[in-house]
Amino acid sequence: MKKIDYVFNPQRIDVSRKGMISTQHEEATKIGAGILRRGGNAIDAAVGAAFALGVCEPNASGLGGQTMMLVYLAEPHKTFAVDGSSHAPNKAIAEEMVRKRVRRIGYRATTVPSTPAVLEYMLRSYGSIPLKDILQPSIDLARNGYRITKLQHDLQKRELKNWSRGNSANIFLKEGKKAYSTGSLFKQPVLADTLERLARVGIEDFYRGEIADEIVKDMEANDGFIRADDLARIPYPIERKPLSGRFNGLRIFTFPPPGAGRTLIEMFNILSKFKPKDYNTDRVKGLGLLIEVIRRSQLDRRDRPFDPNFYPQVQDRRMLSGEYAELAAKQIRSRLKRKSGGETTHLSVMDSLGNVVSLTQSIERVYGAFVATPSLGFLYNNYLNAFEYEDITNPYYLRPNSVPWASVAPTIVFKGKKPYIAIGSPGSERITSSILQVLLKIFSGYNPLDAVSAPRLHCTYSGNVSLEASRIRRDLLKFLKKRGFTIDIRRPFSFYLGCVQLVLRSGKGFVGVADLRRDGSAEGP
Repeated sequence: MKKIDYVFNPQRIDVSRKGMISTQHEEATKIGAGILRRGGNAIDAAVGAAFALGVCEPNASGLGGQTMMLVYLAEPHKTFAVDGSSHAPNKAIAEEMVRKRVRRIGYRATTVPSTPAVLEYMLRSYGSIPLKDILQPSIDLARNGYRITKLQHDLQKRELKNWSRGNSANIFLKEGKKAYSTGSLFKQPVLADTLERLARVGIEDFYRGEIADEIVKDMEANDGFIRADDLARIPYPIERKPLSGRFNGLRIFTFPPPGAGRTLIEMFNILSKFKPKDYNTDRVKGLGLLIEVIRRSQLDRRDRPFDPNFYPQVQDRRMLSGEYAELAAKQIRSRLKRKSGGETTHLSVMDSLGNVVSLTQSIERVYGAFVATPSLGFLYNNYLNAFEYEDITNPYYLRPNSVPWASVAPTIVFKGKKPYIAIGSPGSERITSSILQVLLKIFSGYNPLDAVSAPRLHCTYSGNVSLEASRIRRDLLKFLKKRGFTIDIRRPFSFYLGCVQLVLRSGKGFVGVADLRRDGSAEGP
């Protein structure tokens, strides 16, 4: 067999006067930019690219997952969050889900997918192009195929053990048993047929038509939880008020519960109690402060979960208050003086009309539940892994039709009354820390590409620091060990430490940047 001479070299940065899109895969970026070029708005481009990511980045998202967005509409000057949470099936109860393997792999791991309903809702409500036209490029991509990247080859190979526990290896692996080589052409004719049917008869078919019948039949045959009544409710999204905060004269809007935007706002609130030189990450003490702030906010989010439907009525939103930020800053100052995994995809888009979309979607872990209905061709999520199973008072305790806890934080930064930056990342609990680090560098004068490419780190609530050690000054490790942190060394440009896609308004034009840590690209129309 002739070896394929294939070089994957996506465009990581682009500039344009007519709009911009940055996604986690070059093929999806091309499709989104093409929609903008044809006169589509930011919502059209985001929806088209989101469908495409489900084709060319199946490790991260797809029809079997869930989608969240933060949206700004230039007319009528409105910013809102789109809560596209998936829902727990009625038959899924905590007592049946105590074993982790059940929650991670197989038909019993999946919630009712919301991505088709969310994308159709946004297109119908705020888009300008018919669904069949939006879906056609993704249908062509699935039918004609795309080239497997080194990252996808590595992920397929890494997860071989899990593939063997599911039923989808015949769809996503070569000969059903080994990873596709880098540069191989990967076609998905079954998925193309599914997308083609959705384009022809509408998204409702996924929930109340022939596709729904196929899902239920497959679930029943494989002891899954989803039934016809779960699908028939159609998990359309809820529009929610975003969270907001201020930092260095800029206004930051981000995602409310069940997402993790309040963690991002808390981090900025705490940092605002320090001087800029204190959180200068070119200094060891600046990195130390950043790590302490990330750790504190992760701990607070874990300790203070909120039901998204109850949250608007909560009077004492302690994590977001200035008084609490002052207290946390004081405690961190004192500590500094003492000696002592998830998978998601993100895209950002701005159009020439002023509309902005920051979209994050996921099938939860890498390749989700590793199962797919053979006649439909998409992977199911394993979001039942994201519920609480022990504390019945927790708002994310598994109950029928409840929603999982999410770590997403699609974000839009405003300068004055105009959108300045659209940004987001995958990476589970590393999402907010990745966004924070990139924004801090942009605010301090870094150009967008350098800000996204800079060395990155993360700290868990328990004090475990993951960092790209070979790209960060050596004395930081000694500094952290003295203060009782444990060190987790990651490779340069680590897949683990998020993957930021951003679009930035600059003068009369736009700049787009795609993180080097995965397969993304940026392109203007």
